Amino acid sequence: MAAVWQYRKGKTPSFIQIEGETMATSYHISYFDLQNRNFKQSIDSLLVLVNKAINNYNPNSEVSRFNKGDSVFNVELPYLLPALEKAQKVFAASNGAFDMTIMPLVNYWGFGPDKTIKPDSSKIDSLKALVGFEKIRLTANTVAKTDNRTQLDFGGIGQGYGADVIADYLKSKGIVNALVELGGEGLAMGMNLKTQKPWEIGILDPNSTRDNMFFKAYASLSNKAFTTSGNYFNYKIVDGRKFSHTIDPESGYPVKRSLLSATVFANDCTTADAWGTAIMVMGHEKALEVLKKHPELDVLLFYTTDNGDMEYFVTEKIKSSITIKP
Repeated sequence: MAAVWQYRKGKTPSFIQIEGETMATSYHISYFDLQNRNFKQSIDSLLVLVNKAINNYNPNSEVSRFNKGDSVFNVELPYLLPALEKAQKVFAASNGAFDMTIMPLVNYWGFGPDKTIKPDSSKIDSLKALVGFEKIRLTANTVAKTDNRTQLDFGGIGQGYGADVIADYLKSKGIVNALVELGGEGLAMGMNLKTQKPWEIGILDPNSTRDNMFFKAYASLSNKAFTTSGNYFNYKIVDGRKFSHTIDPESGYPVKRSLLSATVFANDCTTADAWGTAIMVMGHEKALEVLKKHPELDVLLFYTTDNGDMEYFVTEKIKSSITIKP
């Protein structure tokens, strides 16, 4: 509350907005600072290090070297293990719906460096044998795997983790009122001192396209992380069939669900991002049962009914903060 008190006393903090590119997407940060500091250069440098740890498309990153290497990898940067520790927790809590070892199947279905898709059930079955986060072992400074062919995919958690790293950096500099967004994932810290209200974020309509994006809902947030997962942008069409980029670790195939998008609200963005992926894998009916055991999470789910209409579900605790457009 210190920043709000100073603002009301007439010590107006500067409103600063910075943006940039990272992880094949963009970031946007708004924050209030009494010292009028611009953190863009420091944040960009920080994100370079994060990418050196978790970027699957950087052949020299730690995760890429782990994927190509032997069973035990010695971690050097302080970014790989924290993300994996949270991923491990969501893997267990979601009964394996979120699984970072899905990488061999992601590549097979053309969502990795190899864009070719030739669905073959026997090949899929053989790749499934490499999948399962229980094959990963974490220590204070190593990541190990029980099968050298097992690989980690940060696609379902990386951007959320990047947003957390940015937010933690801002907090370390004494920033308490900020909105951090990286690739649609982010955190609302404190409040918007311009409006003296919580931060407002838009939630994409599942009918959006890359060329025509528009909001279906708005959320008013304070000290809460947010992420939205959906299959409306990232998919493949092969022989007239549409394949979503969300792969079910159990079946080995892209999911076919009536769930259109899952917005998850949590205390940190890494957890929210991982659960968003898990919920898209589960589908909304199964997800609602699992979420009963996790009151620390809130969700807004859009899905299609049997007659083709779009409906939504929102958890009770977050309902008063959500506005749905008709």
